[in-house]
This record gives sequence, C-alpha cells and structure tokens, in this order.
Amino acid sequence: MIVFDLGCGSGHVFEAWFGSSDAYESQRARGLIACPLCGNADIAKAVMAPAVAAKGNRAPAPMAQLLQAQRAMEAEADYVGRDFAARARALHDDPAPARGIYGEATAAEAAALHEDGIAVLPLPFRPLARSDA
Repeated sequence: MIVFDLGCGSGHVFEAWFGSSDAYESQRARGLIACPLCGNADIAKAVMAPAVAAKGNRAPAPMAQLLQAQRAMEAEADYVGRDFAARARALHDDPAPARGIYGEATAAEAAALHEDGIAVLPLPFRPLARSDA
C-alpha cells in the first residue's frame, strides 16, 4: 500500500491509499478519484514531505500502526453504516454526544456536511466488521 497527498481543482488537499502508483494513475485516468470535501474529480498529486525511516527496527511497521489506530478508533465509536450523514447531523446538534460514530458517506454527502460546518474525516481503511480479513 502507498499513501499519496492529493489535491483537487478547488484547492483541497487530502490523503488517499492505493495498492501502487500504477493503481493511482489508473483510477485517476478513469475518473474514479474525487475530493471527499467537494466531489471535484480534477485530482493531482500534492507536494508530500519525504518519509524518513526510523533507525533500525525500533518502530512498528506502518501497517501495524494503522491497524492499532483503527482498533482504538473503533473501540471508542459506533459503526453506523450508510446512515453516517444523517447521524453526524444529529450528533452535531448534541452538546455532549456519548460516543463518536464512523460509517459510509458519498463524496456529495461529505461535502454537504463540510459546508454545514460538520467536521468529517475520511478513514484510510474499511471497518474491521466489514473487512474481508
């Protein structure tokens, strides 16, 4: 897996994960990549900081770190599936929600939430409950 910082024609910058550079190029050429904030499909790689590896074997592998972060996030939040946009709007008006949520939203739904001042963040993984692993 490889992560790229991508930018849309509207100036938004976001991260996306791909199986390879060729997979990114193929998906971009077919118009399959869109900005999660505005839905703009005019996508290009953004400037990225270089990855500097830790000395020796002191740091856990990046995929292990990602899995650990995913498990921690999922333990603290509820999976709401395709109801994410509606539930995020309802929680936005709650002064002290008991738990966070995560789920699925289209690019248009994510853009609408962003425009309404509701902070959302695309996750770089499928929920463990839905993964094929």
